[in-house]
Amino acid sequence: MKKRKQIVIARILILLLFLVLSACSTSKVARYPELDRPDLPSSGYAVASWYGKDFHGKQTSSGEIYNMYSNTCAHKEYPFGTKLKVTHTTNNKAVTCTVNDRGPFIEGRDIDLSYAAAKDIGLIGPGVSTVLLEVEGRDNKYIRRIKVQSDEKTGPFTIQIGSFTEGANAVRLKAGLDLKYNNSYIQEVEINGAKYFRVRIGNYEDFNSALTIAEELGQVGYESIIMKAEVKI
Repeated sequence: MKKRKQIVIARILILLLFLVLSACSTSKVARYPELDRPDLPSSGYAVASWYGKDFHGKQTSSGEIYNMYSNTCAHKEYPFGTKLKVTHTTNNKAVTCTVNDRGPFIEGRDIDLSYAAAKDIGLIGPGVSTVLLEVEGRDNKYIRRIKVQSDEKTGPFTIQIGSFTEGANAVRLKAGLDLKYNNSYIQEVEINGAKYFRVRIGNYEDFNSALTIAEELGQVGYESIIMKAEVKI
């Protein structure tokens, strides 16, 4: 009986040690409420185009994989997860799509629809047309947690948005960030013979400055990790 008690106690101690170590190694996280963007109109006219098979299966700015057969869209400003009703002004056909990407990157265009969404409103043929956009809400699952790599409060700090083994994915993510931020960059590192392309924003001397931007990024829908600027993980 005494030996059995000792075994039980030993197992409990091992479990407690595991929990303590896990807590120490886990980054601090915080979840933030839905972003309030009064500067973005709830409705208005826009120039729409569409994108299809050339991007099918590739990663979007939100981190999701682009599926040309889903009703999604790319917009320059609306937070990821925003539900937009898109009405083709020529034929009054409408579709609701979810913003999960950034773009378009062609001057004079405001929104890129997926192939499926464009087909629903008859945009495939003309390619570009005027549409009416109406915000119908937002899917809050796109709001991201902010991760903090360490407890250090002495800068400089940077914010990592993504890490890729393919440079093209990093370039696309940076292009989306460049629509609003002028201090994003790609850091190329080699670890154990493998190349990684890190997409990061800023070089902040104090933690609170980095946190302010990270909060904004997390609310919009970007994965954000605050870390020391010189860290190359």
